[in-house]
Amino acid sequence: MAQKRMFTMHILDSDAFLDMPLSSQCLYLHLNMRADDDGFIGNPKRIQRMIGASDDDLKILIAKRFVLVFDDGVIVIKHWKMHNTIQGDRYTPTVYQEEVSRLLIKGNKSYSFDDRNKMFPECKQNDNTGLGLGLGLGLDKGLKESSKKRTVFTPPTIEQVKEYCTERKNSVDAERFIDFYACKGWMVGKNKMKDWKAAVRNWERGDSGGRSGASSKPKESDNSKYNGMVL
Repeated sequence: MAQKRMFTMHILDSDAFLDMPLSSQCLYLHLNMRADDDGFIGNPKRIQRMIGASDDDLKILIAKRFVLVFDDGVIVIKHWKMHNTIQGDRYTPTVYQEEVSRLLIKGNKSYSFDDRNKMFPECKQNDNTGLGLGLGLGLDKGLKESSKKRTVFTPPTIEQVKEYCTERKNSVDAERFIDFYACKGWMVGKNKMKDWKAAVRNWERGDSGGRSGASSKPKESDNSKYNGMVL
């Protein structure tokens, strides 16, 4: 494994990064230094305790999407490939190949969950995560058994959301909308989402700037202090 790590100022100089507490920034840097050559960390809680960071510091990194979390508690640095270019003779592939298969690399070299592999239902946030942060990201165990038939919610594709947003003539970021609700297990509060179009409309209303800036965040979220996500 390569022993040197690099950082791009495009991320470290962003408002989203600099607005975080110094303890959260410090945790991010330490996680980057200890990640494997693909940006994965299997022991984020240990690193957090080692440097004296709090659970809130890790929660902030997750909420602002500087790190992506898997159901088993493994995390990956979202902008890892923007930070680091490792020569082939020094590169060691990550052992977390199953997690790698659930990701795609966007045009700007950042990681994102791949909806084609149906990762989203597995990114449900609950209290059973290996991180024990109350943000959870455990496997979706499916619908509870019920004697009554019910309609099963089907998450929309990015194209469906884009088409609906075009129809409504708003500027909602379809990809951010998908990522946000996917990592909540498509939950609205404590209830399973029933109508994603209603959620899009709520996302519009949740922005004080109206439709011209509606891509920021849905009104129902209570993580307002974590605004400023970096894509």
